[in-house]
Amino acid sequence: MTGRNEPGARRSEGLLEVQNLVKRYPVRAGAFTGRKGGWVEAVSDVSFTVSKGKTLSLVGESGCGKSTTARCVLRLVEPSSGTILFHPDVSGEVEETSPIDITDAGDEELRQLRKNMQIVFQDPFASLNPRMTVGSIIAEPLTVYGIGSKRHRRERVAELLELVGLNTADAKRYPRQFSGGQRQRVGIARALVLNPSLLLLDEPVSALDVSVQAQVLNLLMDLQDSLDLTYLFIAHDLSVVRHVSSEVAVMYLGKLVERAPTSTLFNHALHPYTHALLASVPIPDPEVATTQKRIILEGELPSPSSPPSGCRFRTRCAYAQAPGVCADLEPELREVEPGHWVACHFPTEFEPRSRTPVNFPTG
Repeated sequence: MTGRNEPGARRSEGLLEVQNLVKRYPVRAGAFTGRKGGWVEAVSDVSFTVSKGKTLSLVGESGCGKSTTARCVLRLVEPSSGTILFHPDVSGEVEETSPIDITDAGDEELRQLRKNMQIVFQDPFASLNPRMTVGSIIAEPLTVYGIGSKRHRRERVAELLELVGLNTADAKRYPRQFSGGQRQRVGIARALVLNPSLLLLDEPVSALDVSVQAQVLNLLMDLQDSLDLTYLFIAHDLSVVRHVSSEVAVMYLGKLVERAPTSTLFNHALHPYTHALLASVPIPDPEVATTQKRIILEGELPSPSSPPSGCRFRTRCAYAQAPGVCADLEPELREVEPGHWVACHFPTEFEPRSRTPVNFPTG
């Protein structure tokens, strides 16, 4: 199975540009002294572009900085440095407008900008106010921005409930009265109420059952096609990523180590860490699975407060060469072929495993 919207289908322009993004958190030396003991760099010099109408997926182990990157884009978390540019119109139907620097936007400008950028959180129960009805939850952004009359808001809520596969009568119910998958549909409806062009999806299906995951993923793909949405998709499940992505960026310990179109990454990965992630994807056929070589990462994930010198992955890499190279020189993210970027001194092509594709049912 190849990724959706592979390059070459149609030309697209960048909607979101992230340049040299850094996010640091202070570390306290003691609970009572309050003295700073250094910094944890959760996101370290990350750059990428999300094309209009496409899906860029950020993948990696827990704690690698994926969600922090997404929250920095919306400035739910303030970046320490770097530039985040949002292009308000890239359709070509009007004269090209200057991109908006999100990192430099004032409070009111950022408030207005967030109409075009919304987020769907991982836990659909924790992200919904249990004291509000579903109708009030979905309509709240319209109320905050003073958009429409009460009748217009009710009609908009009903429209969105039907769009995400719920009943209009559900507007009077509370989040506790829904299943996990239904609550996530409510979260998606709330994110769509202001007609945004960019959705940040922070592991939107990881808390759901597999069968429900398929339904929500298919809903997101249908909405993208019908509403021309652009997705920044945060995930660690590579089967899901392969199903929904146009491009994949792999993160390790706060840094991007590889970025490529979906089919390229899954068939011709170059970074050893990406090799390990791909080898961890279960193969449904037991006979095929027993013939495949397993790649097991040795050692523990290093602490982000004191990452290894040189290449951050070298302490767990089977191909690391020291001294003088991997231990001393930090590899730059470089383009080894058109659209394929890798940060490794000794990139090695990964031989794709024979696998039965994971097909997600419709419905």
